[in-house]
Amino acid sequence: MSASIISSESESILPYKAISFSGDSNEYVVIGNHKYLRNELMEAFGGTLNPGLSPPPVHKFGNASALGLGAFSLTAFTLGLYLVGTLHIENPDLIVSLLFFYGGTCLMLSGIWELVIGNTFAATAFCSLGPFFWGYGAILVPSFGISAAYADEPEQLANAIGFYFLGWGIFAFMLLMCTFKSTVMFISTVLTTDIAFFLLAAGSMTGSPTCNKAAGIFVIITSLCGWYCMYEGIANKTNSYLVPPPMPLPVLGSH
Repeated sequence: MSASIISSESESILPYKAISFSGDSNEYVVIGNHKYLRNELMEAFGGTLNPGLSPPPVHKFGNASALGLGAFSLTAFTLGLYLVGTLHIENPDLIVSLLFFYGGTCLMLSGIWELVIGNTFAATAFCSLGPFFWGYGAILVPSFGISAAYADEPEQLANAIGFYFLGWGIFAFMLLMCTFKSTVMFISTVLTTDIAFFLLAAGSMTGSPTCNKAAGIFVIITSLCGWYCMYEGIANKTNSYLVPPPMPLPVLGSH
């Protein structure tokens, strides 16, 4: 059911910043030029990758965020095991298949669906991380010629890949700034992703295997947090005996 839009002229409201509240018990939430009943808004929830209060979507679709989180988490889990050096596997060819066909493609599709229903955060994250997986896969595939272009200067290749990860770390940091009013597992997914990007950048630029292994550990943690959020998005009392709690973060300051 769509949230009821209530004229803001009939009630005095608090000064508008990003979101403001009105009513005797702050029962109304003012977003932009519209006022909504608080109990009809969507809360922050990792299962839908919604970082804060927002009106319910106008369009009716399945939960695309669950698909995106699943694609991201499985690809990240496998990549993390590779980075850690589990069972001494050094050939990344199997990971490339996930980077292109599950991680990259499904994330991109999920982001487009989230864009349609108005979830800008999820759309930005998924439509960006999908091409990240494609791009990382392209670096690992010899036929793209990226590694060959630096054949005579491997140090430049390492630094260039470091810049690649550094840029994604900055991007993930900006996403992180929008998750502090969400849930524990939601912010943990973005935080560990951000740390992993910066460790990968450091490992590539310095050639430190310790940084790469540490990055792999954080990538694995990221995947587990992402899987938790995915399960939140698909599990309910009608299909599972185990429904995980959302664990919202405390809101600091005045409400």
